[in-house]
Amino acid sequence: MGDGARAVRDEDAFDVPAADGWLRQQTELPPGLPEVQQFSGGASNLTYLLRYGDHELILRRPPAGTKAKGAHDMGREYRIQAALKPVFRYVPTMVAHCNDDAVIGSEFYVMERVVGTIPGHHELGVDLTPEQTRQLGFTLIDTLAELHAVDAEAAGLTDLGRGEGYVGRQVTGWSERYRKAKTWNVPSYERVMAWLAENQPADVRTCVIHNDFRLDNVVLAPDDPLHVVGVLDWELATLGDPLMDLGGALAYWVQADDDWAFRRFRLQPSDAPDMISRDEIVAYYTERSGLKPENWAFYEVFGLFRLAVIAQQIYYRYHHKQTRNPRFKSFWLPVNLLERRCRRIIRQA
Repeated sequence: MGDGARAVRDEDAFDVPAADGWLRQQTELPPGLPEVQQFSGGASNLTYLLRYGDHELILRRPPAGTKAKGAHDMGREYRIQAALKPVFRYVPTMVAHCNDDAVIGSEFYVMERVVGTIPGHHELGVDLTPEQTRQLGFTLIDTLAELHAVDAEAAGLTDLGRGEGYVGRQVTGWSERYRKAKTWNVPSYERVMAWLAENQPADVRTCVIHNDFRLDNVVLAPDDPLHVVGVLDWELATLGDPLMDLGGALAYWVQADDDWAFRRFRLQPSDAPDMISRDEIVAYYTERSGLKPENWAFYEVFGLFRLAVIAQQIYYRYHHKQTRNPRFKSFWLPVNLLERRCRRIIRQA
C-alpha cells in the first residue's frame, strides 16, 4: 500500500500489544511492538500500517458504531483474498485472521503490504505524460476485465454468491438499505428505485466482481507507474454481473468536463488531464469482454444510486452519533446531488 498513513485517532485506536501478541502466535515477527499508523481516505473498514523495522504489515478492522447487516465481515474479506491470490496476481498476500473480538475489540485480519503508489483523491501521485495517463486508464480496465475472467470454480469461490438473479437482488437490496438509512435531509429516491425495478435486465453472466473498483483501490508499481501490482479493499467482492461491477466503478469516475458540483465530491483523480472518459471505458470494456449492454443507462443509474446508498449509510452513522469523524458530516450533500444526476440520466434514456 502507498502513502497516506497518519497518526491513529483516539476513536480508531486499538490495543496494539494485544494485536501484536496474538499475531506472534500466528507468525514470526521481529522483536518489539510495531510502529502503527492509520491510512487516511477510507470511509468503511479501517486500515493500519504495522511497521516492524523493515517488515511492514497491514491490519484491517471494522469501524466503530452500528454496522449494516452482513457488512464489514473480516473473515469473508480475508477468505476471498486468500482464495483469489493463486489465480489473480494483484491480490495482497494474507497473513492471519482473528475472529475473537476480545483481542482488540473487533474481528480483524493482517496481510502483507503491497509496495507502490496508490493514487490519491486529487492527484495520481506519479508524473505521467498525457499519453501515459490515457494508457493508465486502459490498464485499469484491463485489470478489471482480468478479474472478471477468473474461474470462480477453480478458485474455490462458487459459494461466494447466490448465482443467477444478481441484478434483481441488487436493486431490491440496495433499495431496502436506502430506506432504512434515510434521514430527513435527503430525497426519497422512490422514483429512481421504481425506474430501476421496472428497467432491470437479466444477468449477462456470473463471475467474480470486486464491487468497489476505483483508481484509489489499486497500487501502481514503484518502478513502473503504468503497471498495476495490487488491487485493494475486497470487502464487497462477490459473484455477480460484470456490467454491474463496471457501472459501480464508473459511478466514481468524475471526469474533467463534468459540472463543478459533481467534481466537488470526486473521490479519485479520474479527471486528470487526458484521462479516458466514461464513454471510452464502456466502449473499451465491452469490446474487450464481448458483452454488449442493451440499456447502459440502467447500469449507470444503478451505480450512482448504489454510491448514494453507501454515502447515506455512512452519513446515517454520523447523524446518529455512532461516529464522530467530521469527514462524514456533509455526506448528505452528495446523496442529494446523485439523486438529481440519476433523474437526469433517466429522462435522457
